[in-house]
Amino acid sequence: MIFNSYDIDVFKDIWVFCEQRNGKLMYTDFELISEGRKLADERGSNLIGILLGYNVKDMAKELGGYGADKIIVCDDPALDIYTTEAYTKVLCDVAMDKKPEVILMGASNIGRDLGPRCAARLHTGLTADCTHLDINMDKYVDFLTTSSTLDLSKTAFKMDDTNLKMTRPAFGGHLMATIICPRFRPCMSTVRPGVMKKAEFSKEKADACEIELYPISISEGDIKTKVLNVVKEAKQMIDLIGADVIVSVGRGIGKNVEDGIELAHKLAEAFGGGVVGGSRAAIDSGWLSADHQVGQTGKTVHPKVYVALGISGAIQHKAGMQDSELIIAVNKDATAPIFDCADYGITGDLFKVVPMMIDEITNRKKQ
Repeated sequence: MIFNSYDIDVFKDIWVFCEQRNGKLMYTDFELISEGRKLADERGSNLIGILLGYNVKDMAKELGGYGADKIIVCDDPALDIYTTEAYTKVLCDVAMDKKPEVILMGASNIGRDLGPRCAARLHTGLTADCTHLDINMDKYVDFLTTSSTLDLSKTAFKMDDTNLKMTRPAFGGHLMATIICPRFRPCMSTVRPGVMKKAEFSKEKADACEIELYPISISEGDIKTKVLNVVKEAKQMIDLIGADVIVSVGRGIGKNVEDGIELAHKLAEAFGGGVVGGSRAAIDSGWLSADHQVGQTGKTVHPKVYVALGISGAIQHKAGMQDSELIIAVNKDATAPIFDCADYGITGDLFKVVPMMIDEITNRKKQ
């Protein structure tokens, strides 16, 4: 198949690779379809999801409910369990045929493996671990105004630029870099789970979504590896992204780390089903494992309640939690930046304040 990634004028539509495991769609699919809908509307193009697997046609309509115009389904027994070779071949074959302008995929283990393989085969660029996407230049400038320290009055922008602007953390989260791919197509990006907001499901949109069964051909020669067995890791990972209540700790628990973490757990439990997170300082200090980290270099979360205990509020941390529905901050420093985005701020020693919060929540529940 002849494929010219330079001929950018023939490429169209926004694509989302929709990941499924064991016949279940991933939460990131709904986030990316929702974000892809916004980008497609800005670009004036269609939003198309591509779903690979075996016996997965029935789950395709659900993706339409979040904004997809069409779902391309590639169904084959060889796609039942993810393998790099099979998925790369199929996704690239369809992309070479259909020529999408943009391909988005989640920055999961699968997305981080599949994205670079496809980008190399399609002779295009890939921006990994994105936390923000824009096509419209005015919206991108608005994003910079609220999320950067740039002096925009001294910055010249090409306002008619319609390239996908892919923003991601760089240098360990100390900088944010925006990357474009102006000479090749498709523009490819892996997006961190949790950073995009999932839209409301629409039954009407789901019913209107077109399903295309794309014929594929995979031979034994295409697959050089064979999955003999799948062994799941037994370790229990913390689910920050799906939590309604998150109580995070920072450097402020340093004088008594064990008691600080215990208080965080008790407060999370008092709220009901909450989980404990941490700032980068808490993770780097070894107080919590990496799966607890909230921020640009950790997870971006949108819980109903976010409590920051002893967290100063560096811009890298705030970027990962500032869209929470309700933010409560406790810090001894009244000038801590965390108070700038908090709905409720308490200036005081968290080791004295948190027990009072737990008692009050417990008493309110009894009443």
